[in-house]
Amino acid sequence: MNTKTTSKPSWKHRLHEIIYEADTPAGKLFDVVLLIAILASIVFVMLESVESIQKKHGDLLNIAEWIITILFSIEYVLRIISIKKPLKYVFSFYGVIDFLSTIPKYVSIFLVGSHNLAALRALRLLRVFRILKLARYIGESNRLLVALRASRAKIAVFLFFVVIICIILGTVMYMIEGSENGFTSIPRSVYWAIVTLTTVGYGDIAPGTPLGQLIASVIMILGYAIIAIPTGIVSAEMSRTKVHTNTQACPSCLKENHQDGADFCYHCGTKLNE
Repeated sequence: MNTKTTSKPSWKHRLHEIIYEADTPAGKLFDVVLLIAILASIVFVMLESVESIQKKHGDLLNIAEWIITILFSIEYVLRIISIKKPLKYVFSFYGVIDFLSTIPKYVSIFLVGSHNLAALRALRLLRVFRILKLARYIGESNRLLVALRASRAKIAVFLFFVVIICIILGTVMYMIEGSENGFTSIPRSVYWAIVTLTTVGYGDIAPGTPLGQLIASVIMILGYAIIAIPTGIVSAEMSRTKVHTNTQACPSCLKENHQDGADFCYHCGTKLNE
């Protein structure tokens, strides 16, 4: 007589799937609820800084902040216990952000006024990128990252070229305009060239001679062309890149961006959750 045994996923396995992954309905719901809580906590901190609202609803806002802080604390603990190597999360980028955004409210018990640091919770909005990794957006976000890495050498050469151009133009403007028009030194003239080339134009320094104004006009027009170059470099790399990944996170090292259908983590080799 054959007996079939079906092994049910452990509670840690299920918890990890909900908290760290966004491909399942439960994971999507968790991320959306978390995002709403983060937004609500930021709104509460902002409202508390308004004196009239603080006087009228200060106690209510304080209670609401404590409720959200406790919820964040529970979430932080659940994230730690749901993975095989807790320190990987604690010292990860998101782990540090989660800790810094939760601790200010507790510190405010001992240090008056430090509760305003709870605005650090805005950093947790970075988790919105997990939600944006749904459906077709996941491929596009990863293609952009890969394209940026692939084009970093070209962009570095381009930026070096721009710096040289700014130094040359700044020196020329220093010789043409002189201190009487605000170009008191070459570094200050280079600053003007950078501001003008990037089409920012603060207006604190302006050429006064016809030749200087002509050069400034050329620099402004050149600025529009220069802004488009990095976009073209990255776009060209993106057209060559095809990445198909998902939001599945490794239960051991927390690495994400695994290939669709992958059974094992590309970083540590741990078997991924089904």
